[in-house]
Amino acid sequence: MLVPLPDNRAMIRPWILAARPKTLPAAAAPVVIAAALAFSDGVFSQTPAILALVFALLIQIATNYANDYGDFVKGADTAERQGPARAVASGMVSAKAMLRASSMVFAAAFIEGCFLFPYGGWPLVLVGAFSVLCGIGYSCGPSPFAYNGLADLLVMVFFGIVAVTMTYYVQAGHITLSAFLASLAPGALSVNILAVNNYRDHDADKKAGRRTLVVRFGRKAGAWEYLAMLAIAHAVPVALWAMGRSCIILLPVLSLPLALMLLRVLIKSRTRAEFDKALGGTAAYLMIFSILFSMGLVASQVR
Repeated sequence: MLVPLPDNRAMIRPWILAARPKTLPAAAAPVVIAAALAFSDGVFSQTPAILALVFALLIQIATNYANDYGDFVKGADTAERQGPARAVASGMVSAKAMLRASSMVFAAAFIEGCFLFPYGGWPLVLVGAFSVLCGIGYSCGPSPFAYNGLADLLVMVFFGIVAVTMTYYVQAGHITLSAFLASLAPGALSVNILAVNNYRDHDADKKAGRRTLVVRFGRKAGAWEYLAMLAIAHAVPVALWAMGRSCIILLPVLSLPLALMLLRVLIKSRTRAEFDKALGGTAAYLMIFSILFSMGLVASQVR
């Protein structure tokens, strides 16, 4: 009698869903931008740039796993959520397995990050350790960032400032004002991915005691936050142009109409499908902007 083999696709699918692929551009975009800036400045180095990209992706996946576990434990993932089903809350993965997977990926990220030590020394080890701790503290612990309204700031810092400046640092050996300014663009657009989630989950988050900025100040404030982050992101290439780079650095500004269209989609969203469109579009826009910005950086030189 033949014994049916397990369906590997069915086994892997919950882990892919829990990794939240639509959020991964937030991890890749700042590294791509930093690499493009380093190339423009004549300090690009392939190996540390790739190591930084892998580290960023692992931290993002581990944080998403921890978030899946933490939200289930705290009762935030209920049937009222309009977002995609969570692996633990839907019963596809046990809480214990998700916690173990999150710990393993965090450990893998830290170990992989240690390979950057020759390029940046002990400061990078501290940044790596702090990234892991904040990733864990995003949804877990006594006062998670996702529940006290600090998540937006955390995203700006880690998916913008830290990711870009540290990726630039491991290539150049120093940080420039241009690197800091460039970091604000992917940081702001990554905040918008979070803003869409918070806008969508306003009612469920409020009942779960999750005090996001949208819960504190309402959906209208969430829409204004989205618009403000767009303004910050598009001000960055203008600022770099004013600092002496060629006008091709303004290439990302051409995508602004698409960004405003996504804001309109978000405001009009009512169903899960509509919110998924807004979330997927916002994540895709982050990559579109980042590619255009990177192209502008590579093609521009300081006059």
